[in-house]
Amino acid sequence: MPRFAANLTMLFNEAPFLDRFSLAAKAGFEGVEYLFPYEFEKMALRAALERNGLTQVLHNLPAGDWARGERGIAILPDRIDEFRRGVASAIDYATALDCKQVNCLVGIAPDGMPESALRTTLVANLRLAAAELGKHGIRLLIEPINRFDIPGFYLNTVEQAAAIIEEVGGDNLFIQYDLYHQQRTEGELIGTYKRHADRIAHIQLADNPGRNEPGTGEINYPFVFDALEAAGYEGWIGCEYKPRTTTAEGLGWLGAEQKRRQSADIIKIRS
Repeated sequence: MPRFAANLTMLFNEAPFLDRFSLAAKAGFEGVEYLFPYEFEKMALRAALERNGLTQVLHNLPAGDWARGERGIAILPDRIDEFRRGVASAIDYATALDCKQVNCLVGIAPDGMPESALRTTLVANLRLAAAELGKHGIRLLIEPINRFDIPGFYLNTVEQAAAIIEEVGGDNLFIQYDLYHQQRTEGELIGTYKRHADRIAHIQLADNPGRNEPGTGEINYPFVFDALEAAGYEGWIGCEYKPRTTTAEGLGWLGAEQKRRQSADIIKIRS
């Protein structure tokens, strides 16, 4: 059975952020993820996790000035010191929250900057971050994002991410595989997963078009869940989608999936 984590940046937006933990637990989630923890006191976040019996599955490294449209700074040669400070902040929060993996949004390529300078900066930053996070038992992830949602984002494909991981070296850099971004970029959801399964440490979902909950678009999620399980995926699946109406009204897919899995298990037992 897949383990689903509620993305509290996207879900339960009807409530203040710290109240979303209890709403996620009441909805049946056992894990949570979100973009950034840094505007909250880390012990307040830890208390919310413990009070509701939740696992902190993932958060991101600091990604620059989000409100001004920045989506990561790992490729920027003039922001290396800021990136390194962000690594230290991520370690501080991840250790307090017992979070075992942190995602790095690599950034939007600035106009006029040579690609070689961006690549060299990114590889060096990832090499440092992976090593520092590894000292604390925390995995570093990088996420390919489709070019439509974030034009100019440097990392678009899983193949590109795999090549960067090869260049970085070491054993503590992995791929965050977002099925929505993959569908918009290339499709081939399961074939791509199988080709890179040894480097995929976390999966996220949303349907397409619209980035809404499963069952609202073109992705056959029951097939995808079964195929991922058959391929051996045992990690969390982060629910990073925008509810079409309210979060509660959009959770019917989760109940239906649980019932479908229970029925399949019963059939297996009887056979």
